[in-house]
Amino acid sequence: MMDKLALFDLDGTLTDSGEGIVNSVRFALDHFGIDVKNLDELNRFIGPPLWNSFRDFCGFDDNQVKEAVKKYREYYNVKGIFENRLYDGITILLDNLTNVGIKLAVATSKPTKYAKIILDHFEISRYFDLIMGSEMDGTRSDKAEIIAYALNGLNYDGNDAAMVGDRSYDIIGANKNYIDSIGVLWGYGDRAELEAAGATRIAESINELQYIIIGV
Repeated sequence: MMDKLALFDLDGTLTDSGEGIVNSVRFALDHFGIDVKNLDELNRFIGPPLWNSFRDFCGFDDNQVKEAVKKYREYYNVKGIFENRLYDGITILLDNLTNVGIKLAVATSKPTKYAKIILDHFEISRYFDLIMGSEMDGTRSDKAEIIAYALNGLNYDGNDAAMVGDRSYDIIGANKNYIDSIGVLWGYGDRAELEAAGATRIAESINELQYIIIGV
């Protein structure tokens, strides 16, 4: 058994949330008169904190970021949050991990409010001892900070713990908290991104992830 605590990212790790996020970003950008022809370009919004993404990818100032997030949520709150699906095999994985005594938590840059709605919607909230995300105003959105809050909330010192995620932010956040990281390849990052960030291990499939964590 590799780890006694597994922290899971949400978007791109537990659920394929790309459609809802992309449609919500497109709705927000339409408000600013920005027409995105290739929607694949908006996949970069999946994973990083939303506030940072509008600033970094669109060059928005603070007032524009605030307005963009407001417009994003107009769509996301009603429709985008449910344009989402649970990856095949996730429920079985979570069931198997809990059955052998692995403690599970969610550490996501998505606001905690939304994370809980999504996990309830897919009926997997029961597997997690803690669901930790960002605040609605964009604070506590850095993945390293979220992981630190989760570890503290679980009274964990970081030993026998790993962060599971699909993007470099998950790996970097784990490294900053001195815990192991497992990059997964079914989400929105690729092997090069995860290796460059310093992932401890990389799983190509959910079955491989289970083997890395519990050896079966």
